[in-house]
Amino acid sequence: MKKLSARRRHPLAAVVVLLLALAATGGLYTAFAPATQAKADTSAQSLTIEEGKKLYEVGCASCHGTGGQGSSDGPSLVGVGAAAVDFQVGTGRMPAQQPGAQIPKKKVIYSQGEIDQLAAYIASLGAGPVVPTKNQYSPEGADIAKGGELFRTNCAQCHNFTGKGGALTHGKYAPNLENVAPKHIYEAMQTGPQNMPSFPDTTMTSKNKKDIIAYLNAVNSDQTQNPGGLELGGLGPVSEGLFAWIFGLGVMIAVAVWVAARTAKAKKS
Repeated sequence: MKKLSARRRHPLAAVVVLLLALAATGGLYTAFAPATQAKADTSAQSLTIEEGKKLYEVGCASCHGTGGQGSSDGPSLVGVGAAAVDFQVGTGRMPAQQPGAQIPKKKVIYSQGEIDQLAAYIASLGAGPVVPTKNQYSPEGADIAKGGELFRTNCAQCHNFTGKGGALTHGKYAPNLENVAPKHIYEAMQTGPQNMPSFPDTTMTSKNKKDIIAYLNAVNSDQTQNPGGLELGGLGPVSEGLFAWIFGLGVMIAVAVWVAARTAKAKKS
């Protein structure tokens, strides 16, 4: 009887063993799960780059070279970064239909998933600006007045003070910024596409870019109200002066002719 009592386990022994087993399992998971997750992420990124390379070889290599090194028909893409690809392809500018002074915006032919794959492949060729997050380009909480000040100082010379665009030299032009996605405006400032200078964070902070986007959204959105009435294209003194010259002077001439006719008639009678 004494031997049987000695061998009898404590009632909590099974619970302790179970807890130790779970702890051991959790320890193993903690040790191996991050490595497994990192390996899975690396594999997924490699697959994205591989798919992007396939898309690049079909739609881009003929101008930019088989390895993105560039050619006589297209510049090098090494180091332009994912943001440049997301902007150029996401606005339909690339692939270009034909060379010219400036590549216009047109219908987008790739899905966003395919654009992401292309961007991943180009980013793998050399470090460059990354695609911004929604928090970076969302106009919510931005300083619209500050954005207007920054836009008039840095952008209005080409894009007009409300972003309506304007002509440049040799067939080039600053495009209209109305209804342009905030993400693409941010990427344009990051990368400086075509004739536009770039504004990296060292030159213009992320917050300042957000302020500019908020200003453009305020002056060009569907809810924008124009207290001045007829905006005449928003082109400022050029269109206003032309309107005054043509219609104002025309009205004055018509009035002068009418007065002269009435005066001549009065003299005859």
